[in-house]
Amino acid sequence: MKSDFLSLTAIYTRMIFRSWFQYKVDALLRSFAVFMREATAIIVIYFTLLKFDSLNGWNIYEMLFLFSLVYVTYGILIIFFTGLRDFGQTVRTGGFDRYLLRPRGLLYQLIFSNADWFAAVGHGGLGILLFILSAAKIGVVWTPLRVVYYIFTIAGGVLIQGAIFLFLAALNIYLLETNTLKEVFYWNMRKFAGYPISIFHKAIQFCMTFIVPFAFVNYFPAQFLLRKDDMASYPSFFMYITPLVGIVMYILAYLFWNYSIKYYKSSGN
Repeated sequence: MKSDFLSLTAIYTRMIFRSWFQYKVDALLRSFAVFMREATAIIVIYFTLLKFDSLNGWNIYEMLFLFSLVYVTYGILIIFFTGLRDFGQTVRTGGFDRYLLRPRGLLYQLIFSNADWFAAVGHGGLGILLFILSAAKIGVVWTPLRVVYYIFTIAGGVLIQGAIFLFLAALNIYLLETNTLKEVFYWNMRKFAGYPISIFHKAIQFCMTFIVPFAFVNYFPAQFLLRKDDMASYPSFFMYITPLVGIVMYILAYLFWNYSIKYYKSSGN
């Protein structure tokens, strides 16, 4: 059974990769276009922040480190969760009905049957570049313990965002259209996540910590490495629990998904 699972996953991966990169030059240009689209925003922020010594105690390289965590985690996330990101369209067109007829788990099919490699390469490449540019400038000695912490933080950040996508996908069962909710609770919150949450109003800080916890994707992990003064406003254990937050959120989202799928009704034609 295990070998069959791995074999099918490998087949899915090869098919997706060949499909996305069938035309290699076009694939590279599209990935580069994603990279440049996101990099342009970072360049604007970079030159804007050059006018200031710091933003609430965070210098430009520490800010770039925050952004690097956002982009690296999304680059990994979108390899596995493209099917959930685009689940609304799958439901509206009736494409989800095909998954119901196949002898495999629904979530497994959604995760492994599609991957947005253009976004993965573009976002992930930018995240790695920002990490390289900032990691040597933020005064962190990269001990083995800190490297392990960073790896687990990345995994936790991917699970947190994956749980958000999974929860919104489950809502599609009831609402059919959740693009507005996705815009508000994911894309807009992700824009805030590039900055220290301490610069925002308390309501936004609460939302980013307890409702859509992007603060655990980059801000609190960065505090473990940087120990900035504004961390005094939050419990110190927040710096250590990103993987736990990711696991708990994903389990809750998975339970909600399993409950919601019982009420699915085809909307295709």
